[in-house]
Amino acid sequence: MQCFFSFFLVFRNQLPRKNGFYSHEPPSEDPPPETGESVRLQLQSGAQLCRVCGCLGPKTCSRCRQAHYCSKDHQAVDWRYGHKQACRQAGNVDNTIPDHNFLFPEFEIVIETEDEITPEVSEKEDEPEIIGSMGEAPEEELESMAKHESREDKIFQEFKNKIALEPEQILRYGRGLAPIWISGENVPQEEDIPDCPCGTKRIFEFQVMPQLLNYLKADRLGKSVDWGVLAVYTCAESCSLGTGYTEEFVWKQDVTDTP
Repeated sequence: MQCFFSFFLVFRNQLPRKNGFYSHEPPSEDPPPETGESVRLQLQSGAQLCRVCGCLGPKTCSRCRQAHYCSKDHQAVDWRYGHKQACRQAGNVDNTIPDHNFLFPEFEIVIETEDEITPEVSEKEDEPEIIGSMGEAPEEELESMAKHESREDKIFQEFKNKIALEPEQILRYGRGLAPIWISGENVPQEEDIPDCPCGTKRIFEFQVMPQLLNYLKADRLGKSVDWGVLAVYTCAESCSLGTGYTEEFVWKQDVTDTP
């Protein structure tokens, strides 16, 4: 199963291991031999892929007939970022995969089972000094504020304890389990999670951690993207989709969520 998110929309696509699009066997981890053959953005089924995003590319450059795109927008982007020059050179278009530096960088995700050992954490943090007068706030309000802050501190500390096992973690998978929240606010209740279109309830499958923001480097694109936790809920029955996609549900919790 593959899940993709963009602007906090999640889509599920699943295929059996033996299918007409990808090899039955996983790709080799060894680097490909230097055979001199061209590198093709092409699936096993023969379908061509977009040179910009890697999605299905039914559109073709009308000039060289070798570059494929999913849309006119990506064709225009690729034209500005190098295809304009490569298109004039016969045989050069298909020899290299374009390196578009405006895309998010790619990394390998290393999957490991979480260790049961929890790092030692000081039970009592240094209390911050309070300077100035609090005025005549009602005692009940002060007690409520103190309890809220104490509860939030505990939840955030538990979150930090968990990620301290592997500070660079970007994803936590635990189908049917519960996510770890960064805050006690804006936590979904069961009725907040819509059922799958097939009628089955959705369950938690994985969460995207804020550390991923450091790797995406979205700020360099002039865009502001931020989250505390992205919790993804999918169909409990993994209902059949054929060869299509279906939208699943993602719950966004920010670091600074308020009621």
